[in-house]
Amino acid sequence: MASKTLKIEGMTCAACAKAVERASKKLDGVDEANVNFATEKLSISFEQSKVKVSDIKRAIEKAGYKAIEDEVNIDVDRQRKEKEINDVWRRFLISVVFAVPLLIISMGPMLLAKLNIMLPMTISPMDHPYAYAILELLLTLPIVVIGRRYFIVGYRALIKLSPNMDSLVAIGTSAAFLYSVYGVIVRFMGNNTIELYFESAGVILTLITLGKYMEAVSKGKTSEAIKKLMGLTPKTAIIFVDNKEKEVQIDEVETGDIVIVKPGERMPVDGEVIDGHTSVDESMLTGESIPVEKNSGDKIIGSSINKNGYIKYRATKVGSDTALSQIIKLVEDAQGSKAPIAKLADVISGYFVPTVIILALIGALAWLISGKSGVFSLTIFISVLVIACPCALGLATPTAIMVGTGKGAEYGVLIKSGTALEVAHKIQTVVFDKTGTITEGKPKVTDIITLKDLSEDDLLKIAASAEKGSEHPLGDAIVKRAEEKKIEFFRVEEFKALPGNGIQVKIENRNVLLGNKKLMDTSNIYMENLEEVSNRLSGEGKTPMYIAVEDKLIGIIAVADTVKQNSAKAIKKLHNMGIEVAMITGDNKRTAEAIAKQVGIDRILAEVLPEDKADEVNKLQAEGSKVAMVGDGINDAPALAKADIGIAIGSGTDVAIESADIVLMRSDLMDVATAIDLSKKTIRNIKQNLFWAFGYNILGIPVAMGGLYLLGGPLLNPMIAALAMSFSSVSVLTNALRLKSYKA
Repeated sequence: MASKTLKIEGMTCAACAKAVERASKKLDGVDEANVNFATEKLSISFEQSKVKVSDIKRAIEKAGYKAIEDEVNIDVDRQRKEKEINDVWRRFLISVVFAVPLLIISMGPMLLAKLNIMLPMTISPMDHPYAYAILELLLTLPIVVIGRRYFIVGYRALIKLSPNMDSLVAIGTSAAFLYSVYGVIVRFMGNNTIELYFESAGVILTLITLGKYMEAVSKGKTSEAIKKLMGLTPKTAIIFVDNKEKEVQIDEVETGDIVIVKPGERMPVDGEVIDGHTSVDESMLTGESIPVEKNSGDKIIGSSINKNGYIKYRATKVGSDTALSQIIKLVEDAQGSKAPIAKLADVISGYFVPTVIILALIGALAWLISGKSGVFSLTIFISVLVIACPCALGLATPTAIMVGTGKGAEYGVLIKSGTALEVAHKIQTVVFDKTGTITEGKPKVTDIITLKDLSEDDLLKIAASAEKGSEHPLGDAIVKRAEEKKIEFFRVEEFKALPGNGIQVKIENRNVLLGNKKLMDTSNIYMENLEEVSNRLSGEGKTPMYIAVEDKLIGIIAVADTVKQNSAKAIKKLHNMGIEVAMITGDNKRTAEAIAKQVGIDRILAEVLPEDKADEVNKLQAEGSKVAMVGDGINDAPALAKADIGIAIGSGTDVAIESADIVLMRSDLMDVATAIDLSKKTIRNIKQNLFWAFGYNILGIPVAMGGLYLLGGPLLNPMIAALAMSFSSVSVLTNALRLKSYKA
């Protein structure tokens, strides 16, 4: 199954987005098609054997829209957006030049008379009705020509039976304009009784163009976070070729090239230092303000800032493979995804415009049948069409998701989808893996207890030799202690990992077991007099590692992992948010309890084998709790995938990050609370947007149909309806932009 993102041009509202989705989904081989109206992008999954990208583009073009390859060049994208905004602004200004005098001469006489200001006699509707009518027509025509796009797009969509917002505007303004043209014709035939509606057509088009301009500007602001990330990448790089420095375009750098970076410059690509020493500001990715020291062999993140040293490094990842590119892709995918909360608005958007057209016709005919004039009924018809706003419905969810995920990226919290953003606010229990998550994951040997007249170094030599082939962090601590003491290792003849228990090796033809108490118990190894010592070590938060040779216990090596600086603070924050906190670990219960006591854990899941972590998450879910799992290792991946929300520590493995819904770039547990809090704020913002979008249409359409008039109030002027419609979309966008002030 292939996936593709296409930029869609020509959409004006949520109904357009639904039309593009319908056209795409009709194709055989298309599995899923989602259009994000705010980003104007189509995310589509399809079988390449059945359908090609060119087929998808043709289907979209037949529906009345244009699909182009998604633009990755930030400069080109910015220029295109600016051109679009400037074009709308130009159309508005030209429309205003004609709309203001049109409004003055059509509605001004009554108002100006109160100020003792009289219009020239030559354009007085009483004294020169023909000149008055012709002038209004001449002032309206340029506005109609400037706003012709509404008619072209609107009627084309109507003919294709997929009416959109432009269809509503086109029908409404066409009715007003054509009725007025008819009024001009009959005036020359001696009938002056038909009122002219030119000002309604002209001013409605002008106000809607103003709304489109404000909407375009606001939509541009919602994606500022992604633009900032894109703007971080340098345009050029200096590489070392034939013993010379050569400046090349960034897309010319290849894997294996030697890159040279001077103080104050940005790292062009990802790589590994081969010469030099410097400190690097990686805050753009990690949010960590303190520069990181880099020496030979250290990793370099592309787009980070070289603070004070001259270094050479070998490019390891370039182009779309760099960390920054992957993050941009991740954030773009999240911004283009849909949250479940958007489903109701999506369903309504598909039926909204046809329903509004029917309501406009019903309203107009009902008033006409009740005895009202044709002008009254026309006013109702136009008002209903232009006050309805499918745009607000289409923008309510995606704009908030765009700002929310963008804001998360600024704080190093990468939320991978709209679904993850929505589910996170429902979390009731957070399960933390212990090693590398709550703790630093860099344990050290603290105690060595021996039996059988063995020296500490002899015990350490056996244990370190056994653990040399293991990748477990506790075993690594033992190996490092032996290396620090310059102890020579035995040659290991056989090695077998016992997941969740320890290891079994053969050294100098002797069977050696090294692991936890569970391993000793299952191997029927007598604990000698070390039970009490073991309990004491566990009570101090240390992990006792038992060593047995030929089924005889010869000693214990205790290893302790230090708790991360912010672990206790983060857990307290989660408690303040009403969230239960659990810790899952393969350690024995005493060790787990000691760590849990230090940081304030509510529930301890100890002595859990790696393959059983997902089962423990499942048990918590069975209790009716929405569960988030936080981990960093390969063995956490199944649990991360099983949880309602998987949260991976950014410094962890690629497998864990791939399995997670949210990635914390800073490896700071405070960001778990930030992710959940940001989700709560974003979902609240979406609900507010949907409330106003639905509320506006639910109240506005009945008022436009004459609801207030029935109760003795005024009849809604179509121009006021157009103004209200324009500002409804802007109000939704403005509310979404409030999220930009969010503080972690």
